[in-house]
Amino acid sequence: MPHHSKRYRALSDKLKAPAPVPLAEAVKVLKGFGTTKFNQTVEVSTHLGIDPRQSDQNVRGSVALPHGIGKSVRVAVFAQGDNAEKARAAGADIVGADDLAQQIKGGTMDFDVALATPDMMGIVGPLGRVLGPRGLMPSPRSGTVTADIGSAVREFKAGKIEFRNDKGGNVAVPVGKISFTEEQLVENINAFLNYLRTLKPAAAKGTYLQSITVSATMSPGIRIVA
Repeated sequence: MPHHSKRYRALSDKLKAPAPVPLAEAVKVLKGFGTTKFNQTVEVSTHLGIDPRQSDQNVRGSVALPHGIGKSVRVAVFAQGDNAEKARAAGADIVGADDLAQQIKGGTMDFDVALATPDMMGIVGPLGRVLGPRGLMPSPRSGTVTADIGSAVREFKAGKIEFRNDKGGNVAVPVGKISFTEEQLVENINAFLNYLRTLKPAAAKGTYLQSITVSATMSPGIRIVA
C-alpha cells in the first residue's frame, strides 16, 4: 500500500502497545485515526481455534447489528407468488425466480445479499458454482433461506451481516463506519462477538477466539482482549 505507507507507519508508531487492549479503548484509538476524508468502514477480524478442513468445525451465521453497518444493502430475493409480493413490500431491490437465475448465470450480480424461500432451492442450487465463491449462496444455516422472507429482507436491509470462516479459520465482518459514535461501534462489535461465541463447534478443541482485531479501511489493526 505505497500510496499511504508514510501515514500508515505514523499511525502504527502511535500503537506502542502490541498487547490486546479493552474494546472501548481500541475504538477510541481507532476513531482518533479517522484522518481521511472518506467515511471508512470499520471491520472486526477474528482468528478462530477451528480446523477449517473439517466440515463440522466450520462457522457461519448471520446477525443483526443494533446500529446497522452504515451502508445501504442491495438485497436480491428468489421467490414467487405471495412470497415475491412480501419481499417487494419489505424493500427487496431485486425479486425473481428463473429470470433472476438466468441473469446471474449471465454474470449480472448487482446485489450484496441473496435470499431465497425454501421452495426455490431447485432454481438456486445450480447457482452454487457462481454464487458460492462470492459468498452469496443462500443457505438455511446463515438465515438466507427462510419461509419468513419479509422479515429476512427487512433485517438485511437494516444491517444484518452474514459471514463464514475462510480457509485459514478467520472470520472478518464490517461493523459500521468510522463516523459512528464510540458507543455504537462498541455495541455493534459486542453483538457480533457475543453471537460468534455461541457458534463454537462442539468438535473444536482449545481456545476458540484466538485473536480479535479491529481496524478501519486505512488504519492499522488494533488487537482487543478476547
